[in-house]
Amino acid sequence: VQLQASGGGLVQAGGSLRLSCAVSGRTFEKSLIVAWFRQAPGLEHQFVTAINWNSGSTWYADPVKGRFTFSKDNAKNMGYLQMNSLRLEDTANYYCAARLGSILRRWDYYRFRGQGTQVTVSS
Repeated sequence: VQLQASGGGLVQAGGSLRLSCAVSGRTFEKSLIVAWFRQAPGLEHQFVTAINWNSGSTWYADPVKGRFTFSKDNAKNMGYLQMNSLRLEDTANYYCAARLGSILRRWDYYRFRGQGTQVTVSS
């Protein structure tokens, strides 16, 4: 599975941003999980959200529930992370990643990883 994230940028606190993740390869797998992680300087990768690429079931980390929405367009093989009500603490490098199997929230378990896209929230 290959992934490519895009859409990062600079946004003011309270604003919105949409990240995209292009997914290719084994997208037909029923157990394909695509996830977003983020990494702030000096910290480990933090789970943000994940989606079962075929069923559409989603999971969210508590800090982003109600503010972020992960959706997909299977026809385009694209995933979209809509981020609303952004906060200073959302500033990080955001990565999309994938694994085959169950949903897990640790970066180490995601074998397939794209490059990051930087999101900076300013006051």
